[in-house]
Amino acid sequence: ELLAEVEAEKRGKGKKGKKKKKKGGGSGGAGPSQEPVAAAGAADEAAGLAVAEEAELAAALEESARLEEGRRAAEAQGPSSAAEAPAPREEEPPADFICPITTEIMSDPVMAADGHSYERSAIERWLATKSTSPMTGEELELTRLFPSHILRRQIREWREAHPGW
Repeated sequence: ELLAEVEAEKRGKGKKGKKKKKKGGGSGGAGPSQEPVAAAGAADEAAGLAVAEEAELAAALEESARLEEGRRAAEAQGPSSAAEAPAPREEEPPADFICPITTEIMSDPVMAADGHSYERSAIERWLATKSTSPMTGEELELTRLFPSHILRRQIREWREAHPGW
């Protein structure tokens, strides 16, 4: 509605401005009587520009309001089928949570002398027959395993956030 009013006002003032320009330009002589007409034409032109700017602003505001309504309507409908949250199994666990021997998420991670974390049962079986690192192949000077409490807690928290795992 506001846009229609502004457009109607713009058309009305634009016509007046054109008429006055014709009157001012139509008289052939130069003299003091033409200066007020020229000034009036310039004032009408400036008013016409102001109305045009107002109309442009009103149109932009109307478009903004329309877009905002569309956004709110889309939010009210919820996510579309294309934008649905992924199924819990689709998100892979971080690589640090995976035992390099079993290739499964660790439940009792331990740190070996090579600095890598392994599932306790898997690395114990490995070290029962070998004295090398499963990751590097280098000889392990120590075969002692150290519990990785921080990694265990991170894995537990991740699993709670991703119940499908």
